[in-house]
Amino acid sequence: MGDLSVPTAVASARGPARILRPLAGRDFRLLFSGETISLLGDQFHFVALAWLVLQLTGSGLAVGTVLMVAGIPRAIFILVGGAFADRASPRSVMLISNALRAAFVGVLAILVLSGSAELWQLYVLAAVFGIVDAFFWPALSTIVPMLVPEDHLPAANALMQGSQQLTGLIGPALAGLLVAAVGTGLAFGIDAASFVVAAAALVLVRGGRRTAQSEAQRPNVLGTIRSGVAFAWHDPAVRSLLLLSAALNFAINGPVSVGLAWLAQNRFDGGAAAFGIMLSAFGAGALVGAVVAGSLGRIRELGWVTLGGSVVMGVALGLIGFAPSVIVIMVLNVAIGLAVGLLNVRIVAWLQVRTPSDMIGRVMSLVMLGGLAMTPLSLAAAGLLVDLGAATLCFAVAGGLVVVAALAGVVSGVPSQMREA
Repeated sequence: MGDLSVPTAVASARGPARILRPLAGRDFRLLFSGETISLLGDQFHFVALAWLVLQLTGSGLAVGTVLMVAGIPRAIFILVGGAFADRASPRSVMLISNALRAAFVGVLAILVLSGSAELWQLYVLAAVFGIVDAFFWPALSTIVPMLVPEDHLPAANALMQGSQQLTGLIGPALAGLLVAAVGTGLAFGIDAASFVVAAAALVLVRGGRRTAQSEAQRPNVLGTIRSGVAFAWHDPAVRSLLLLSAALNFAINGPVSVGLAWLAQNRFDGGAAAFGIMLSAFGAGALVGAVVAGSLGRIRELGWVTLGGSVVMGVALGLIGFAPSVIVIMVLNVAIGLAVGLLNVRIVAWLQVRTPSDMIGRVMSLVMLGGLAMTPLSLAAAGLLVDLGAATLCFAVAGGLVVVAALAGVVSGVPSQMREA
C-alpha cells in the first residue's frame, strides 16, 4: 500500500471537502497530477492527429480508419492488459506505457516538424497507442485502490474521472488554437512531454507494486483471464453490473454521437455549433456528477441508486427525440451526464472493494471491454436508424433499452447485493 496518512483536519471534513481527501496522500497526489497533465496532452494529440491526417489526405475516411486502427487492438488486448495489471505491478505497467507513448509521439513530432510525416506512420502510431492503452487503463484502475484507503475510493475515482471530463472540456479548444497558430508538430511535442511528466511522477510513486511470484506459482495469461471471467460471472451483482454497463454503452453512445449530430443538422437551425453545445452540456453534467459522487458519504442502497439513475438516463434519452429545442436537449443531456458521472464513480469504487485485490485489473478490463465492444455496434445501429429517417425512434428505443436493463437489474437482485457498508 502507498502513503495512506491523512491529516485529522482533512479526515474530519464533510461535504465538498470530502473529495479532496485522497490528495493528502503523497502517492495519489503524484498519480493524479501526472495523469491530469497527460490527459491534457492527449487532447492536443487527438486534435493534431485528426488535423494532420486531413492535411496529408484531405479524407474524412482516412481520419476514421486511423481511429479504427487504434480501436481494434485496444478491444483485442484489453483483457490481456487486465491480466497483466493483476500479474505484474500496475505501477510498472503504467510507467512502461507512458515511456513508450512518449517515445513514439516524440518521434512523430520530429517527423512532422521536419516535414517527413507520412500517412503510414500515423497508422503505426495509432496501432501502438491502441495496444498500449489496453494495458494502461486496467493498470490505472488497479493502482488507485493500492494508493488510498477504502473509504477514500469514491473521492479518488471522482478526482480521476473529473480530470478526464475537465481536460476534455478545455483541452480541445486550447489544442485547436495552438494547431491553428503553429501547426501540428508542436502539439505532438506537448503530448510527448506530458507523457514524460506522467512517467516521472510514477517513478516517484512508492506504492502500486506487487511481490514477485515465480512462474510456477501462477497460471499462464489465458488461465489468468479465465479465472477473472469466472469470478465476474459467478458473482451475481458483478455479472449484472457488467451486463448493465454493456447495455448502457450500446444505448447511449450511438444516439449521443450520431443522433444529436443529425438533430442539430436537420431539426434545429444550429448545425455544428448546436451539436457542440449539446455535447458540452453532457460533459458538464458528467463533470458535476463526478464531483458530487466524490463529495458524498456512503450510499448504503447503492443498488437502488444505480438502477434509479439508469431509469433517469433512459427516460431523458427517450425524450431527446421529442425535444422541441436545443435548450431542452441541453437540459436532458445535463441530467444524463449527471447520472453517468455519479454512477461511474460509485460503481467503479464499489467494484474495486468487491473484487479481490489480485483480480481488479481483470474485472475492470471486462467493464472496459463492454464499452469497446458495444460502441461500434451502437454507432452503426444509430446511423442506420437516422438514415432511415427514424431519429425519434432511435432515441425512444435507446431509452427503452436502458429502462428495461434497469428493471432486469431489479429482477436479478442487484439492490439487495449492492450496498456500501
